[in-house]
Amino acid sequence: MNLADLSSQNPELARKLHTDHEQRLLTLIETCTAAGHHTLRYFRDQYLNIESKSDDSPVTIADREAEALARQLIGDRYPNDTLQGEEFSEKSGTSEYRWIVDPIDGTKSFICGVPLYSTLIAIEKDGLAVAGAIYIPATGEMVFAADGTGCWYRQSDGDNWTRCQVSEKSQLDQAVFLTSQADLFREKNAGVAYQKLEDTCWVSRSWGDGYGYLMVATGRAEVMVDAICNPWDVAAMIPILREAGGCFTDWNGNTTPRGGNGIGTNGKLHREVLNILLDQSS
Repeated sequence: MNLADLSSQNPELARKLHTDHEQRLLTLIETCTAAGHHTLRYFRDQYLNIESKSDDSPVTIADREAEALARQLIGDRYPNDTLQGEEFSEKSGTSEYRWIVDPIDGTKSFICGVPLYSTLIAIEKDGLAVAGAIYIPATGEMVFAADGTGCWYRQSDGDNWTRCQVSEKSQLDQAVFLTSQADLFREKNAGVAYQKLEDTCWVSRSWGDGYGYLMVATGRAEVMVDAICNPWDVAAMIPILREAGGCFTDWNGNTTPRGGNGIGTNGKLHREVLNILLDQSS
């Protein structure tokens, strides 16, 4: 993809990408798509070997190869940028930019053949998340945002980009509440808070990981909560939800991907969700 191609598809978005980091934003979209496509080589492969990492989370050759591909594509173009990812150690750079890569967010879904796993890439500048993309390889959906561009969604590979925004719902009893793994709330001594959210919200589902945040950004859900997460799981969510009109913080209300947990909402419900987590978690 180049700016000319994007201009023919969506002139409004192309105009918005004329920023100081324009080419990095195009690289972000291209790389996220390429790395995500690579994972499909192994999706629903009955012979896929599944290993366990030191924290007992699963990892596969698909995770490692997709991240290696992303690192190569980014590193070839921006050798002075820092690169951080889930599967390999950080490569330090000398520029003000850091790329954060999660090749498969939702590896448990991936190895079970569930199509709602995602590939996530974020860009930080001077320590602040300025752009991010969520790509769902099995469906072709992608959400992309950068500071000042708005939030953009395409329903499948090759589709045109359309602006997306969070929902306008302002009551929890109307809200869709999503999470990645409910039992992790108990590990955080937040089982009571989880039950309160489940009881209060209209419906709860575990369409979590990156897909849950995509749901919030496109207005199809209102609340996404992770009890345990790493920077590569949620760095992309900060600019995406901000540009969609929503909000991402950790459970202490800080806008950071490094708080160890996360809340993504449509903004209108953020304080109420945060209060439940603070009041009913030890």
